[in-house]
Amino acid sequence: MHRRDFLRGAVALAAAGFHSSPLFAAASAPRPLKYVGQPQAFDYAWLKGHARQLAAEAYKPPAEKLPPEVEKLDWDQYQAIQYRADHALWASEPSLFQAKFFHLGLFFKTPVHIHELANGQAREIAYDPAMFDYGKSGLHPRKLPKDLGFAGFRLNFHTDLTRDVTAFLGASYFRAVGSDWQYGLSARGLAIDCGMDRPEEFPMFTKFWLERPEKNSTRLVVYALLDSPSIAGAYRFEMEPGANFVMDVDVALYPRKTIERLGIAPLTSMFQYGENDRHIAAANDWRPEIHDSDGLSMLRGNGEWIWRPLTNPAQLRFNAYQDESPRGFGLLQRDRNFDHYQDDGVFYEKRPSLWIEPKAGWGKGSIQLVEIPTVDETFDNIVAFWNPAEKPQPGKEYLYAYRMHWGRNIPLSPLLATVAATRTGIGGVIGQKRKYFSWRFVIDFVGGNLKLLGKDAKVLPVISASRGEVELSSARPLDDIQGYRVMFDLKPTDDSVAPIDLRVYMTAGGAPLCETWLYQWTPPAAQMRQL
Repeated sequence: MHRRDFLRGAVALAAAGFHSSPLFAAASAPRPLKYVGQPQAFDYAWLKGHARQLAAEAYKPPAEKLPPEVEKLDWDQYQAIQYRADHALWASEPSLFQAKFFHLGLFFKTPVHIHELANGQAREIAYDPAMFDYGKSGLHPRKLPKDLGFAGFRLNFHTDLTRDVTAFLGASYFRAVGSDWQYGLSARGLAIDCGMDRPEEFPMFTKFWLERPEKNSTRLVVYALLDSPSIAGAYRFEMEPGANFVMDVDVALYPRKTIERLGIAPLTSMFQYGENDRHIAAANDWRPEIHDSDGLSMLRGNGEWIWRPLTNPAQLRFNAYQDESPRGFGLLQRDRNFDHYQDDGVFYEKRPSLWIEPKAGWGKGSIQLVEIPTVDETFDNIVAFWNPAEKPQPGKEYLYAYRMHWGRNIPLSPLLATVAATRTGIGGVIGQKRKYFSWRFVIDFVGGNLKLLGKDAKVLPVISASRGEVELSSARPLDDIQGYRVMFDLKPTDDSVAPIDLRVYMTAGGAPLCETWLYQWTPPAAQMRQL
């Protein structure tokens, strides 16, 4: 499946909501699940050994042959299939969690094996048509194979058993919600060769082990086996729902071959347009902004905070931000104002941010950002991940551990002022005839120590550009946002349309007042600069 086709399905399901329907949440006696084979001993050490052994063998692609009636399901038919609440895993246990499974079909054609783990023993859960209400899907349960399998799973928490808090579905994709109960961006187990001049490789979670939680435990552990032509891996997720959904992730990777661009803790989101990047889509749509995330936030190993607003470029754009042992990074949705989106269907202002917190030094490498052109909000076109400087080699083991925070607010915030908005437009002085083309950048900063600045404080903008001339720069207080606004124009000095890198921060008395704003602007072609 092409990257765009897959991501379109994944993000469309998120927009519709992975949440299970309350129609089937009526109180009824839980039904026992069926299992395949006998219990087998299992722990994370065994899983890592299994992944290592798998990587030493030739890759065997999974079979994707589905019954014709399942293969041809359309969107509405697939959405009509609902999991029956009385067949939920742990519905009869004193557990704060329940697990429900996704049916195969539509974009999800590869079966995954799902096991229940209890007391160190794992049993594979068998597919049973009785688990599902097929509604108007057109499928007839009696005609389906008994070993059809599942596409993935979702988890419910006891606070609301009709809405799921996390879901694993498709390749190595998964999502979670915070207290806003809204899905948005995705995470992946791994990215391989993302943003390169050849097709991206999509590793898959082929098997899962869901560990039965202790009574009244608010934490749940899930294990996963990842496999692809280039690599095999073992994953352990320890998850806890809350205002922020927290996942502690341990990863062991075993390459089959040298990998050119490995993406650790990859995040996938959507940015069509916003206040900083308005193009023809904005003119044709009634909504002021459309995006799941509005920026990449980075806390570098040296303690510097960086904010990089997202864009929807005309051509694929790749950026690498060199670092050593980063303290964190994430794709955030900072703009929480409904009026800025006006979408009462998918509520972009409620989309969660996702912050990655490395648990140990990751060494040298770079946080990489891939921005892909999109004309539709159902395409995920933004990817961010950590790329180690050392290219993974076959026969070696690579261990990573990190914490994921899904929700409205990230656990770490800069002590300095942060970027609240970025706007761009034609430059020049209003009321005066423009003699040449320039482009204006307007950046609003809030928080930090800005409220402590006196009226006579000398706040200076520090602005650098990789090309062109900076003009009309200023930094002044703006009472309406209780912060400061930096403005400047950039005058191109050549006809090149190569991207220009911009960097801005403010100082007072020589000390920084805010996080660092980074931006990449592509000048229009020379014939488009006529005034």
